Amino acid sequence: QVQLVESGGGLVQPGGSLRLSCAASGSIFSIRTMGWYRQAPGKQRELVALITSTGYTNYADSVKGRFTISRDNAKNTVSLEMNNLKPEDTAVYYCNLSQSGYNYWGQGTQVTVSS
Repeated sequence: QVQLVESGGGLVQPGGSLRLSCAASGSIFSIRTMGWYRQAPGKQRELVALITSTGYTNYADSVKGRFTISRDNAKNTVSLEMNNLKPEDTAVYYCNLSQSGYNYWGQGTQVTVSS
């Protein structure tokens, strides 16, 4: 079993920055992908960014150039640096770990971008 614990959400003004972090524990394999998804009210959950165990990254078009995902394989953590935040970035952000065909999710952390 895998447990994911997120931190770092909150309220920020448009143009501001936030950093989300996620710590994974449990039965974690060396080959895995970690990422961040988000879900706004009334919308489906969508991919924000992911990073593989080899360092390959993929971003949603809406966050390219503003968000940066990184990971520490030794500590089993993944972070999301979010800059130039916009009101449309408001959502619950979920950490995800994918390995051997299984997906694990964190409990979610709220990010609200508002003046």
